[in-house]
Amino acid sequence: MVESDVFKALADPTRRSIFEKLAGGGMNASALREGMTISQPAMSQHLSVLRNAGLVREERQGRFVNYEVDPEGLALIARWLARYRAYWPARIEALKVLLKDMDP
Repeated sequence: MVESDVFKALADPTRRSIFEKLAGGGMNASALREGMTISQPAMSQHLSVLRNAGLVREERQGRFVNYEVDPEGLALIARWLARYRAYWPARIEALKVLLKDMDP
C-alpha cells in the first residue's frame, strides 16, 4: 500500500461516499448500497479498490461479508498530513489577521 493508491482510491466521489459511510461503523455491501444508485457489481468493484488501497478491510460472518475502515490506511493518511502540519499555524494566524481586518 502506497500513498498514491490511497489518494487515487479516495479521488472517486462514490468511493469517498462509501468510505464515509463505513467510518460510521461496519456494514455489508447491501447496507452500503442503500441510498446510492449503483449496482452490486459496481459496489463490489469500489470496495475492492478501497480494500487494495488499505482503507477498508472485510470480515466474513456466515454468508455475509462486513466491511469496515482499516485504521492502517488512516494512519498512512495521517503520516502524510503530518509532513505539512508545520505550515498550519502560520496559515491559521494569517487567516485570523485577514478576518480581523475585514471586521467593520
